[in-house]
Amino acid sequence: MEATALERAVAAAKSVAGSLGLHADDAIVLNNSNKLALRLLPSDAMARVAPIAEQVSQFEIDLAQNLAASGSPVAALDPRVPPVVHQRDGFTVTLWTYYEGRGTVAPADYAEALERLHIGMRDVRIAAPHFIDRVNEARQILSDRECSPALPEPDRELLADTLRNLGREVAERGKDQLLHGEPHPGNLLATNHGPLFIDFETCCRGPIEFDLAHAPEPVADHYPGVDHDLLRQSRILMLAMIIAWRWDPGDQFPNGRRLAEEWTAQMKKLLNE
Repeated sequence: MEATALERAVAAAKSVAGSLGLHADDAIVLNNSNKLALRLLPSDAMARVAPIAEQVSQFEIDLAQNLAASGSPVAALDPRVPPVVHQRDGFTVTLWTYYEGRGTVAPADYAEALERLHIGMRDVRIAAPHFIDRVNEARQILSDRECSPALPEPDRELLADTLRNLGREVAERGKDQLLHGEPHPGNLLATNHGPLFIDFETCCRGPIEFDLAHAPEPVADHYPGVDHDLLRQSRILMLAMIIAWRWDPGDQFPNGRRLAEEWTAQMKKLLNE
């Protein structure tokens, strides 16, 4: 979020927490992109704040509650307050349990947690988009030059071809189920309760290889039944998607343009292997 929106979002989170009896004299920014994550002190709650127009907070709450009930490895909502979406000053605010970080998650533990999440998700009955819808959103950024004015034309063509071709191939080959959507290391917490997944706003349906493509490469070596050729295609597809999003002028991902260039080089290398 931009500085002015950030200030308002922090104030909204503090106001909501205070109205629920949680003291929030201070707020530490844990993550700031399109959505804001805050640690509220001294109550030690974790607040997720998003502009109302861009939020899927109720979906996240419903999914998290369903998954927690099945014993899936997901972060819990704050048990001290009702599990509802609050609105304040143009923002939605949801309150979650804050977990102290415990370093990184080993690949074998990462794979086990992701497999348990996928098993739990198979029993959840909730409407979610197909991953190809997210692919098409990325394609729209490329096709509308006003959405990606600074993107070099050779890269635009390569990204468009990759999204079109691999999107179709992965959709045809994969077996669909409910997925996290972006289970990268930033969305997996190492806690005293074991690895726990957070941030389900990108939940979608697709093959498990699409989720594995977001995890560090060694994780797939510990996940049973992986189609490694489909995983390779999914990883290239994932790179093309996140590169396209970084070229959107409205994207607020930290260091997004630099990362887009690094990921483009990585994608080209994979395509040539």
